Amino acid sequence: AELRSNPVQLKKLKNEIVLISISEFTRGTARSMRSALAASGAERSGVILDLRGNPGGLLVEATDVAGAFLNGGAVVEFYKPGTSPEIFNATGDGDSITPLVVLVDRGTASAAEIVAAALQDRNRAVIVGERTFGKAAVQDLTELSNGAEIELTIGYYLTPSGKRLEGQGLEPDILVSSNESKSVAETRALQVLKGLVASSGARG
Repeated sequence: AELRSNPVQLKKLKNEIVLISISEFTRGTARSMRSALAASGAERSGVILDLRGNPGGLLVEATDVAGAFLNGGAVVEFYKPGTSPEIFNATGDGDSITPLVVLVDRGTASAAEIVAAALQDRNRAVIVGERTFGKAAVQDLTELSNGAEIELTIGYYLTPSGKRLEGQGLEPDILVSSNESKSVAETRALQVLKGLVASSGARG
């Protein structure tokens, strides 16, 4: 039997703050997240995007999730030696105003790292947590004459500012160790978001 689960969970917190948790980027993830955001109401004061433990998934879904918080522009660049770089852009219809904090940890990998890195590079979000896993390359399997297979890296992803995540991971803006309970990082994210909301109000 086919089993389906929703990788997107939304919770309303105090002061019109919305917490969105995404466990993986499967088909339809971006649509589900956008629908959940729309249903939460237009009066939200801030958003916490929780990507802790997210191993990645479909790049097109990750690009659209990042695009939900960007007004167009680059999300990630795929570089393959010998070919022209392929740039994945946001659609240009995202919320680029509402204060945003992204939670990450050492289990945040691949497409999830790409989302967090794009939002950090574009000065769209504050990243809270610990250094991410560091998986941002594409491998290909080649079968040898003796039946063995060899896995070769054929390309890798670059953030909008040109940083490589492969083997390095993403450094958060505010470090919170995973040795602490999950609630510690969430509390820190709320504190940061409160400051961003206050700053946004002052500018307005």
